[in-house]
Amino acid sequence: MTTELTKALPFSNDEIIAIANRFETPFHVYDEKGIRENARRLISAFSWAPSFLEYFAVKAAPNPYLMKIFKREGIGADCSSMAELSLAERCGIVGENVMFTSNDTPSGEFKAAKDMGAVINLDDISHIPFLEEHAGLPELACIRYNPGTARTGNSIIGNPVEAKYGFTREQVFEGYTILRDKGVKRFGLHTMVASNELHYKYFVDTAVMLFELAAEVSRELGIKIEFVNLGGGIGIPYKPDQIAVDLEAVSAEMKAAYDRIIVPAGLHPLKICLESGRMMTGPYGFLVSRVLHVKTTYKNYVGLDACMANLMRPALYGAYHHITVVGKENEPANHIYDVTGSLCENNDKFAIDRKLPLIVPGDLVVIHDAGAHGHAMGFNYNGKTRSAELLRRENGEVIEIRRAETLDDLFATLDFEKLKSF
Repeated sequence: MTTELTKALPFSNDEIIAIANRFETPFHVYDEKGIRENARRLISAFSWAPSFLEYFAVKAAPNPYLMKIFKREGIGADCSSMAELSLAERCGIVGENVMFTSNDTPSGEFKAAKDMGAVINLDDISHIPFLEEHAGLPELACIRYNPGTARTGNSIIGNPVEAKYGFTREQVFEGYTILRDKGVKRFGLHTMVASNELHYKYFVDTAVMLFELAAEVSRELGIKIEFVNLGGGIGIPYKPDQIAVDLEAVSAEMKAAYDRIIVPAGLHPLKICLESGRMMTGPYGFLVSRVLHVKTTYKNYVGLDACMANLMRPALYGAYHHITVVGKENEPANHIYDVTGSLCENNDKFAIDRKLPLIVPGDLVVIHDAGAHGHAMGFNYNGKTRSAELLRRENGEVIEIRRAETLDDLFATLDFEKLKSF
């Protein structure tokens, strides 16, 4: 009999049991200490980079408490919608500490981004006249580059040629020319070509690509690229045998490329930005759930009080999330289960054919690495209400940072009074 590889939790069994007894399961809980230490490590790794700025990708975990933690660590916000812009503003993250990267953008969102002084990252060349008409062109504009066949993507973000995002190489030069001729004074360059990538060389190659393009644009068009945003996409080790990206190695090789390409091109100091989301919160968030039923038919099923409305990555991507059965970490993983939720959808599964210890109703399970694209991707199919979010503070105190939804929340947009006379 074998034991599955394990992943560590930042809290003891007694602590998570106490939290689960205090707050109704399921819930997401985030570890503030881990989040802060990770943020500081990232900033330290890029301390050489001129005016380095990480824009936290709000879509990964759009909770203002988490965003305020990042603000206090000197981190900005990468926003892609009106709601995310509003969250950033309410947290006091404004001006060029906000990067607005959107696509198929409504005019009102462009105007809101411009009014708050955010860096507007243009996704398409046709957005230049659209932005000019509805909000006016800003002093600083950024262009999102899609390298097409020059790079390969991965299973999450897809092949760049088939991705809906960004300018072609030819459009980049045309776009900067239009912006320059219309009076824009400051310029940035951005790309985002991978998601959840663990190969550190991928990010070095991306930096080389953007450094070379920035140098060529500046040389040919007579403009100075002020910053490059290397995007996000830094993966996390969802599986116990995977290894996290070596941030220090990424940084060291990027610096070598900077010295080799940017300095001779006369672009130093060139501001370096990232827009990581997953690696900022993913490993530090956990979905905690109780076992309601254990079913045996053609397979063995463990039924949780959570469902894919709480974490849809396994159903959407076939993604792996490690599962710890609290108190049974050292027991042999000699049972094979599908771990499921209660939605009327057969793909509502957190794990398929997973080796786990013997599970009985009432057991508490912790699903790891749910701190990014977990609660954020929640939905209300089958009338499921989204669960609470908790924060475990550095001193061990646990606070609620988003309450669980109620049926009243779910029905708030329905007019039941009008229904009576319908």
